[in-house]
Amino acid sequence: MIVSGAPCYPSTDDPDSRLSRPADELEADLLDSAEVVLTGARSLLASPKATGRGELRFAGVQLAAALADAPRIVASRGERAAES
Repeated sequence: MIVSGAPCYPSTDDPDSRLSRPADELEADLLDSAEVVLTGARSLLASPKATGRGELRFAGVQLAAALADAPRIVASRGERAAES
């Protein structure tokens, strides 16, 4: 989550709270989406038919978006793990 350009992480002692559950679900959705993007990109890059700039650019843009979420997820989970 981004608020005013700065990361915003849930802070709660209860992993089953009304705040933690949606955060965990969002993280899981983002990771699932990243897995789909990665699978598609690997397939595209392995295909000798994938020579179009548009295809490769699209794959790169999607990979960059998925990768951008990863550090936020790791930081969020790390904060919660440290609190446990």
